[in-house]
Amino acid sequence: MRRRARKWLAPFEGGFTGLVATLNTGRPGPTLAFRVDMDALDLSEALDDSHRPFRDGFASCNPGMMHACAHDGHTTIGLGLAHVLMHNKAQLNGTIRLIFQPAEEGTRGARAMVAAGALDGVDYFTAIHIGTGVPAGTVICGSDNFMATTKFDATFTGVAAHAGGKPEEGRNALLAAAQAALALHSIAPHSEGASRVNVGVMQAGSGRNVVPAHALLKVETRGESEAINQYVFERAQSVITGAAALYGVTAEMRLMGAATASAPTPAWVDYLRQQASQVPGVEQAIDKVKAPAGSEDATLMMARVQENGGMASYMVFGTDLSAGHHNEKFDFDERVMTVAIETLARTALNFPWTRGV
Repeated sequence: MRRRARKWLAPFEGGFTGLVATLNTGRPGPTLAFRVDMDALDLSEALDDSHRPFRDGFASCNPGMMHACAHDGHTTIGLGLAHVLMHNKAQLNGTIRLIFQPAEEGTRGARAMVAAGALDGVDYFTAIHIGTGVPAGTVICGSDNFMATTKFDATFTGVAAHAGGKPEEGRNALLAAAQAALALHSIAPHSEGASRVNVGVMQAGSGRNVVPAHALLKVETRGESEAINQYVFERAQSVITGAAALYGVTAEMRLMGAATASAPTPAWVDYLRQQASQVPGVEQAIDKVKAPAGSEDATLMMARVQENGGMASYMVFGTDLSAGHHNEKFDFDERVMTVAIETLARTALNFPWTRGV
């Protein structure tokens, strides 16, 4: 990807897993940024003839790692957009910034790129995804169905002891973690919107005759708004602290990822809809969809641009899927990539450079 970015855009610097490719036209104008993610999932891809990527020879070669959320398609869209814009550079003004983000899964990568200044100076920002249950031919130009989320690890530390000989000398971290896991799922919902809490991983113990001294929970909270997510997260902290105290152990919580709720800029959404509606293969371009579901850390990038006075949105390009996202047989209709590339290219090439949108 770096080799192609160097060919189509500009020399790269740094050496980190994220990549920002910049096209500076040398002419005055605003800065447009397009973000695509590129990380894979901890999942082994199906290796049988019913799965087209395996049948046609492009399934993952790495056990335990596959692209089951279309991020390889997003990366391809970003590269295709770079190719189109370079070939039409004479028609552009201002600056185009393509952001290839790592670590979207787990909502970790965007925060680091925001902190590194990747969004500084951006006037108009667009992030994309393909699929997500949206039918082929439909483009959502201002998706606001993302929930704010906090991902964290809770580590419980007790005291090991002989489970038969001196159990009273132990402090059972496993029981504290188990108590917390059950209680976390009993947090009351919020009256003002949807909320979620999930304990996805529990690890504990070293042997059947040892009082467990260590336990780990991997937890996430979500909320339809930042305030609702904060409510759930604060309750989760209280639950974990209380469970630790109940069993005489300590608990330490470590933030692992976060994202905010999305709030697309209406004027930018309207402009994106105008561009998408002109693309062959697009049957309907919709402004917004409101249905709390997953989380997406591109919302942190959107928020930074908007805080600085810019406009931002998140687009979803519908496509047919062979299986759901994060499934070992995930695959998508590759024609959607052409639709996405043309839509984003139109967004840059048709931009009203001399006036606001």
